[in-house]
Amino acid sequence: MSKKKTIRVMVEGGKANPSPPLGPTLAPLRVNVMEVVKAINEVTKEFEGLTVPVEITVDTSTRKFEVKVGIPTTTALLLKEVGAKEPSGDPAHKKIGDLSFEKIVKIALIKKDQLTAKTLKAAVKTILGSARSIGITVEGKDPKEIQREMEEGKYDSLISRYEEEWESD
Repeated sequence: MSKKKTIRVMVEGGKANPSPPLGPTLAPLRVNVMEVVKAINEVTKEFEGLTVPVEITVDTSTRKFEVKVGIPTTTALLLKEVGAKEPSGDPAHKKIGDLSFEKIVKIALIKKDQLTAKTLKAAVKTILGSARSIGITVEGKDPKEIQREMEEGKYDSLISRYEEEWESD
């Protein structure tokens, strides 16, 4: 009879290593820790520079394991896109970067499963709110202004190009 144990950890994309907390957590499960670390690094390499949630499920009787990667936080995705290490301490006065509207839409698509938004337009507004709160401008403007322009229909054609991707699952 197989018994499965699940471990959840946060790792930097592509940079997991056998030191604590990972190694000591995996060792009692009698799996090859280096194999697990290699598998984690392989599936997280696209998130290099970001901390991502990882779930490792180990079958303790067969010592087989499965690695699932979660999605980084919205803030982490936004910071990576602008090349910043941390949010602005004063987002109203100190900006840390500027993104294109299309990048905001792509982040909304990445976060789709974790957002409560029912439409892509609503999801984009959520991401814009996050961008504003950490000091990121969009198209050189305050994200609140972009939200207003969205209400006026300015970005409808661009959003409609991605709606099929939003609606598919």
